[in-house]
Amino acid sequence: MKKIFITMFLLTFVLPADAASVIASINGTPITDADITARTTLMAKQGKASTDNRRIALQNIIDDSVKLSYAQNFNAVPDDETVEKELKKMNLGELSETEKAMALSAIKAEIAWQIIVARTILPTVDITDAEIAKERAEIAKEQGLPIETTLIRLIDIPVEIATSLKKPNSCDEAMQIAKDLGGAPQKFTALQYELAPDIRERIANLPLLTWSPVVNRSVLLVCENKKTSEYGKLDDMIKQNALFKQAMFIADQQLKQLRRKAVVVINDDRYKL
Repeated sequence: MKKIFITMFLLTFVLPADAASVIASINGTPITDADITARTTLMAKQGKASTDNRRIALQNIIDDSVKLSYAQNFNAVPDDETVEKELKKMNLGELSETEKAMALSAIKAEIAWQIIVARTILPTVDITDAEIAKERAEIAKEQGLPIETTLIRLIDIPVEIATSLKKPNSCDEAMQIAKDLGGAPQKFTALQYELAPDIRERIANLPLLTWSPVVNRSVLLVCENKKTSEYGKLDDMIKQNALFKQAMFIADQQLKQLRRKAVVVINDDRYKL
């Protein structure tokens, strides 16, 4: 009796080595685990540390792709030479091939997006006087303005005495009111940006000839503000800052809309956005 030997061949399907590392895709372009690692390395070199760095890195890679795709519609993608120059300026040190490619892509996307904002958004932004005033107040509070300010300061003043301070009509009258109540007022003049941060914060929105609330047993009164020659240039800068903030807010909303239209596939649940 003949024995029939049946040989069974097991077919093994071999996937590309990096197929299992594809974490996501954006409009069909794969984003690998190595891409995300390279982006987190760049973030760390720029001092951007977070407990959620890998998810943030993936989001940044997706945003870069969306920005570049949109910028192509406006011929706003910078050339490689420009991008290389910007990379050198960043002084990121030694980069692997993947890290350099990721850095160049990120820089290209950022420059392209800035061009888009300048061309399509900034010309449409209109800033009100109230918004400029708000921006100026924030700068005054944080770093001071090129304004020469004359102040009166009363220290070691009891709260009950502070509440007795009447609103004066002049700086001299304010000094006399303080003296009549037994105080020893200090009068001095300084540029706002030379004042201590806590003083700047307290006088940022304080009307002229108005006593401030008591803080650490002291009150302040602004007698006079004089704009220096630097102020005119600063005013232009303040307007530009206000315009830019509004433009970037609009740009962020636009990016969210573009992101929603993109075909994003996340293969790893740990990276679900």
